[in-house]
Amino acid sequence: MTDDRATDAAPPTPLPVRLRAALDALPAYTPGRPATVREGLVAYKISSNENPFPPLPSVLDVLREAATAVNRYPDMAVTALTAALAERLGVPAERISTGPGSVGVLDQLIRATCDDGDEVLFAWRSFEAYPILTTMAGARPVMVPLGPGDRHDLDAMAAAVTDRTRLVLVCTPNNPTGTTVGAAELDAFLDRVPSDVLVVLDEAYLEFVDDPDAPDALAVHEARPNVVVLRTFSKAYGLAGLRVGYAVAHEPVAAALRKAALPFGVNSLAQAAAIASLEASDELDVRVKELVAERERVVAALREQGWDIPDQQANFVWFGLGDDTAAFAQACDDEGLTVRPYGTDGVRATVAEPEANDRLVEVAGRFLAARRG
Repeated sequence: MTDDRATDAAPPTPLPVRLRAALDALPAYTPGRPATVREGLVAYKISSNENPFPPLPSVLDVLREAATAVNRYPDMAVTALTAALAERLGVPAERISTGPGSVGVLDQLIRATCDDGDEVLFAWRSFEAYPILTTMAGARPVMVPLGPGDRHDLDAMAAAVTDRTRLVLVCTPNNPTGTTVGAAELDAFLDRVPSDVLVVLDEAYLEFVDDPDAPDALAVHEARPNVVVLRTFSKAYGLAGLRVGYAVAHEPVAAALRKAALPFGVNSLAQAAAIASLEASDELDVRVKELVAERERVVAALREQGWDIPDQQANFVWFGLGDDTAAFAQACDDEGLTVRPYGTDGVRATVAEPEANDRLVEVAGRFLAARRG
């Protein structure tokens, strides 16, 4: 008689699964670390460019109401938010495509434009998601070093365009250096880019810009069919945890973006909060002005200490530290400030509560004095 009972024999070794070779070269996205708790100190996380203000009371009221319907799928077409954005921006609704944060929309853009081996061109250092999204789409990232003042070298970028370039990303203000491109230099650059190459103006930090020379991205988009404007509700609007962003693109590109979108990618809470935030834009503008004033105060204090800080147009401050990057990040961490180091390039510190900003200035002053010996 056959004994069908289980035996102590080891289970067979599972066959290895096949994963994409691109993963081997993929850089990992490094999020800002939580604040390190230090005895006797209030810890501050200033590593993720989050808005220190909580959502407005009117936005919270809308969120509470929307939460009662989360058993239902969100509007996949994001109809109400699209209409609100179209009215606010003065563009046809057909030109707007939404996604889970501007990075989600960018992923759609890359997948809609690139086949294997195509190129996505951008400045470096810039937003670290750029090479990750590009590589995962099977395309090749082409990184053009930043020029003097940690600004985009648009001449070098134009010269780097090839017949395989499908997408050019211009991050302005640039993350993490906080610098912008000028209107005239952008126009000259766009004149050199072939009309069948899509150029994305990534304006995640637009609301913090007060440079009169900054380009009017929507006007540039209107004049040029190959220009896309990318924006988000994560920064100035303080909705980072809800993930909602959008692109303004001419109709054929916007339609392609909607085809490439993750179904139901923008959840119902995000849609409701974004609409409520647009309706409360006057109140939000007050908060933005406060953050810009804090940024200017911090930059002025750091320059008075002797720091060479480039013109900052976002909600953070960039320290170009080179080999001292890790040491400065540790000095901040020792004082309960979690900043964002970038290899051996520098450190980015978010403009946050005044108390956190004051401590950053103090730590930076001591570090610079010790550095000079």
